[in-house]
Amino acid sequence: MFKRLFLLIFVVAPFNLFAQNSFLTGNIFDNESRSTAIEGATIRNLNTKVIAITDRDGHFSIAAKIGDLVTFGMVGYHTDTLYLAKLLPKNIYLRFQVNDLNTVDVKSAKVSPYLNTQDPNAKAAQRLDYGPERGGLRLNLGYGKYRRNQAKIAELEEDDKFQEEINKNFNEEYIKSLVKFQEPGIKDYMGLYRPTITQVKAETPFNYVLYIIRTYHEWQKLPEDRKKLPKLQKIN
Repeated sequence: MFKRLFLLIFVVAPFNLFAQNSFLTGNIFDNESRSTAIEGATIRNLNTKVIAITDRDGHFSIAAKIGDLVTFGMVGYHTDTLYLAKLLPKNIYLRFQVNDLNTVDVKSAKVSPYLNTQDPNAKAAQRLDYGPERGGLRLNLGYGKYRRNQAKIAELEEDDKFQEEINKNFNEEYIKSLVKFQEPGIKDYMGLYRPTITQVKAETPFNYVLYIIRTYHEWQKLPEDRKKLPKLQKIN
């Protein structure tokens, strides 16, 4: 009896361990060159809120399981969202984000009369003391890196808020209540048309009702072969 119990534990334990420690791995590249790895890209598991960053070679590894939604983003690129049907290694190709600026016609300009006026609250600049009594010149090395890290953290926190908003307004239950989705491909539709953070930021407040109805009708008009999420290239 004890021998059979020990054998059962020995067989089942590795499977439980594997289920609890599932990881998605892969690489992120620039879509134009297809071979240029992107360092510092952000990978987020929207279900668990876990975040990972690509290394200098574009490699990443993040805790995930089948059914999770994972986003891949980088400043200057469009954010890509992937629904995990399998935990195979994946190559992700991010596209450049192009910002078109409207032409501004400057017909007149007004110069403020206060530009050359002294600020009454301004304080005189103090010279640095290089003397030995003050311990020499102190350089705050690394402060620039600290500020960049803080800005990166603030950006990630802001993006998380937008991701929570998207999850709340773009999910199966809400979509079905709006468009009476009957087709079995709702996950493919969500993967193809999930709003990006850039889209939501550009229109505040974002009209999710109008967006879902419009994109659903677009999705219905697509050929059957284009209604499916494209398969990613396997890593050898």
